[in-house]
Amino acid sequence: MRVAVLGAGYVGLVSGACFAEFGINVCIVDTDPAKVEALQRGVIPIYEPGLDKLVTENHADGRLSFTTSLEEAMEGADCVFLAVGTPSRRGDGHADLQYVFAAAEGVARAARKNNLVLVTKSTVPVGTGRKVKEIVERVRPDLTIHVASNPEFLREGNAIGDFMRPDRVVLGAESDAAFAVLRRLYRPLFLIETPIVATSIETAELIKYAANAFLATKITFINEIADLCERVGADVHDVARGMGLDGRIGRKFLHAGPGYGGSCFPKDTLALAMTARDAGSPVRLVETTIAVNDARKEAMADRIIAALGGDVAGKSIGILGVTFKPETDDMRDAPSLVILPKLVAAGAKVTVHDPQPHQARQSLPGAVTFAATPMEAVKDADAVALLTEWNEYRSMAPERLRGAMRGKVVLDLRNAWDPVAMREAGLDYSGIGRP
Repeated sequence: MRVAVLGAGYVGLVSGACFAEFGINVCIVDTDPAKVEALQRGVIPIYEPGLDKLVTENHADGRLSFTTSLEEAMEGADCVFLAVGTPSRRGDGHADLQYVFAAAEGVARAARKNNLVLVTKSTVPVGTGRKVKEIVERVRPDLTIHVASNPEFLREGNAIGDFMRPDRVVLGAESDAAFAVLRRLYRPLFLIETPIVATSIETAELIKYAANAFLATKITFINEIADLCERVGADVHDVARGMGLDGRIGRKFLHAGPGYGGSCFPKDTLALAMTARDAGSPVRLVETTIAVNDARKEAMADRIIAALGGDVAGKSIGILGVTFKPETDDMRDAPSLVILPKLVAAGAKVTVHDPQPHQARQSLPGAVTFAATPMEAVKDADAVALLTEWNEYRSMAPERLRGAMRGKVVLDLRNAWDPVAMREAGLDYSGIGRP
């Protein structure tokens, strides 16, 4: 089989490389010549564990190629995946679908093969597949182009594992021909008995949004419980464990912190809320989740300021981790993008360390200083705040931390450190929702 993937971003690159690993010939097309040239040289534009090896090996073996030519990518392709961006639209929060629709029209114009399957891999609101079908039928009434939906469920930092060993694969289509092609593509997963959800296009689109909104709500719920724990003297770790052992609830996404961020949850919850309002069926729980999460990021900055007596002017604050989660360089909607500017505006001298700082250097205020090592970031700090729980921070010795700092205030916004060990080292430690 041969597959074309439109978009060499996170979803397109990971999906294309993994399909190539399945033994499928994949050509990824992108409009950015510099990105394509870099990929041809084996330079990966994003940080994702294991992706560089996967891309390099499959490119060397001839199963994975890159081009700026849509026609070249589609030559002989049985299936074309749309993996272009769907950012929040300025002004109203809807998903911006201009790139999806433009890509669909481009595919239709370039198509030379009857019964081509056009699959939306990008996260799109319910109803998008129907509009894509209208576009291809208008542009190419002479061809049969089957439209399908195959939403991705890739966690940044674990994307390859999620693709190769997924909880499920969702296939949305309305023709047997489309289902047949998609089942051939995912045959290696059938062999390991991966659950396959075969459904309508609209249902597949909504599954993606509903799943992300539920997980975002779960995170926000435990964050509010953490706040309650602080007021009543309970421990959110034990509360979360007691809840998570209930099979109906599960343990995942019950980790209190500074709020969710990333490329998916913020924009997907907002897009779902707007779609639901337009349909006359508002999802008030999701709307509240969005509002609470936004407010939480602001509150985390206030918490740091309060820990330093309410005034941080001229004080030095060391920040450990600024990406929205570990094992990624992604800064999209990271809590740090709200917290750090507020500290800088209040007069603090902020020094940051992150193992993958490339995007952070472009996203954070110019007044922020970047350190080469964690110890450099905390040296002579009046306070240290852990924002992202990279493994190298978890193993920091409390005694070394105390010895490097000028002050002794430590705010663990991810509950990654042992409170007892921190306090025994003489640090004024506070976590989230813990006594």
